[in-house]
Amino acid sequence: MTATLTTRMKNLRARMAETGTDLVVIGPSSHMRWLAELSPHGDERPVLLMVSKDYAGFLMPALNVDSSRQHTDLPFFPWGDADGPDAALDQLINATGVSRISPSIVLDETMRADFALLVLDALPGAKRRFTGDTVGYLRARKDDDEYRRLKASALLNDRAMAAGFDALRPGITELEVAQVIRDFYKANGATTEFCSVCFGPNGAFPHHHTGSTTLKAGDAVLIDTGGRIDGYPSDMTRVGYFGAAPEGYGQIHSILDRAVDAAIAAAKPGVPASAVDKAARDVIAAAGYGDNFLHRTGHGLGIDIHETPYITATSDTVLDDGMVFSIEPGIYLQGRFGLRLEEIVIIRNGEAEVLSDMPREAVARG
Repeated sequence: MTATLTTRMKNLRARMAETGTDLVVIGPSSHMRWLAELSPHGDERPVLLMVSKDYAGFLMPALNVDSSRQHTDLPFFPWGDADGPDAALDQLINATGVSRISPSIVLDETMRADFALLVLDALPGAKRRFTGDTVGYLRARKDDDEYRRLKASALLNDRAMAAGFDALRPGITELEVAQVIRDFYKANGATTEFCSVCFGPNGAFPHHHTGSTTLKAGDAVLIDTGGRIDGYPSDMTRVGYFGAAPEGYGQIHSILDRAVDAAIAAAKPGVPASAVDKAARDVIAAAGYGDNFLHRTGHGLGIDIHETPYITATSDTVLDDGMVFSIEPGIYLQGRFGLRLEEIVIIRNGEAEVLSDMPREAVARG
């Protein structure tokens, strides 16, 4: 086990002690990648990582053991298709040393329901909850290595975004611009996490499906894209226009820019996530566009493109050092255009640090 994984396991056990948790049960998921750097083949065959105060081991289909052994030195409890997982699971639970009488267990909320029920059937008296105050708590606080990876991913995304805007020309389709961005990721050792390109009125749909719409003079352009490199994704939205900007474009862009600045200024350790949402929303509402801001202000970013903390009007999550999340207010004017400006920030040295180096100014082409 690497030094990083040893530290994460130590920190998890400390959180288990603080929260009175006897057993953490993780399925094939980003939680497992974070805690064990293992991504076993996921199908209907149960795979589980169990962690108690002094033991950790895997329930693993026998046909995956040899491959998985290359990535971890934790013990395996293999099972075959002919026999099923019950006996191996029973042996693993015994090895953890967990009491069979009303243990406090944490279940991976992302695992298959049948995997979870297998565990609950084996521990029928368990008091159960999800990972929010254990694995989720720790994952929300990025370490220095994660910061470096996320920063590198963001800087590569700056260049991918620039390539997308540089490709704009009359008659090009949204799909063709998206392909330019996808090709850039591939050429630079990254994979595409997602890519949304919106021309003209399509930008007023917050989750527009990139399509065959062609670019013409006077169109607003919105690009929301992210790639993944070295295990960590990026996510950023920038806007511009082709030829002359649509009427009212500059005013809307200015409002959103101020909303982003207000949210960044509000994002500090000890502040509830809802205060960051409010800071952005208040700027937009004061300008008369509160009803046109249709979604939350942001979401966490880490191994997953969406994870805790979520920056919503109702979130009571208290921000802490190491937390990484988006700030992405938008104003959507149906039938005209929509603008959204998105930064990824990390709470670091008492304030929000933006990971991207790309300015938020509108990109003019044509």
